[in-house]
Amino acid sequence: MPTVAPFDLEGHVVSTHFLGDIPFFATAAGTIHRLDGGEKVTEAHQGLLTCIRDPYSATLLTGGEDGKVLRVLHDGSFNELANVPRKWISVVAGGPQNSIAYGVGKSTFVRLGDGSVKEFTETRTVEGVAFAPKGMRIAVARYNGVSLHWVGMAGEPVDLEWKGAHTGVTFSHDGKFLVTTMQENALHGWKMEATKGGMEARHMRMTGYPAKVKSLSWSAKGKWLASSGAPAAIVWPFAGKDGPMGKAPQELGTRANIMATCVSFHPAEDVLAIGFIDGMVLGVRLADGKEALLRRPGKGAITSMSWSSTGKLLAFASEAGDCGVIDISG
Repeated sequence: MPTVAPFDLEGHVVSTHFLGDIPFFATAAGTIHRLDGGEKVTEAHQGLLTCIRDPYSATLLTGGEDGKVLRVLHDGSFNELANVPRKWISVVAGGPQNSIAYGVGKSTFVRLGDGSVKEFTETRTVEGVAFAPKGMRIAVARYNGVSLHWVGMAGEPVDLEWKGAHTGVTFSHDGKFLVTTMQENALHGWKMEATKGGMEARHMRMTGYPAKVKSLSWSAKGKWLASSGAPAAIVWPFAGKDGPMGKAPQELGTRANIMATCVSFHPAEDVLAIGFIDGMVLGVRLADGKEALLRRPGKGAITSMSWSSTGKLLAFASEAGDCGVIDISG
């Protein structure tokens, strides 16, 4: 049976991540708590807006209401990577070779490993940024679509247009697909195809959600993309050459009218953790839909979940501060 070690914090917890086997919890107030032989606290920001795990290093990247971008190390210490006075930094992304990207108003800044910074401007506010899995390229989500920029080359961006507000962006593992979350109850996708004349993108309409999608998670091998925004996890197939085009998604962990607010794939297995608005956490196996109750309902909606590198521990955070670590190895 899974065992739950509860960990209560004050107020809204923005996200939780593992660095090695140490769970970190980032609060909206700006503190970062880590459970490393007891609770240790880092005062990181005057108001924290985002905290992600850098996919290229064992560090966290944070942005705050104080205009700072920080890289947080496994011992809780941090390095300041950017400081933009009187601006809120709510969009950060980690890239190859110690590069990072962050959004400020209508600009995306890419800070390279040598400390140099490049600016890319949009016609509308930057809502989300992601690095492509191959090559130094970024995708920037904005109103009415996505802009693709090569970081190392001066050239016109590739614009992928789709009406509406795009609030986040993610690449598939192979870089062939790009998916955005939207202000409306939908995802939108593009299939990137090389042609003789350059690049062509085909649209993927991913609609039918009863609520806004706030959480996405790719499976370990990139064959599945799980999403929140319904009374189940909606899981889209990306294994074939056309991805989810013309295919219906799977619905996992269905609960009558209780919304899934967070999804997180296991680092090795096709097993999905699903967090709900009532604080419940389910584990579901994709192969047969078999469910395991990992945590009973709590005080607040699940805002974030993260697996340890071994996949034996699952940390969860909530908007009410009732967090914890689930050990599934038992």
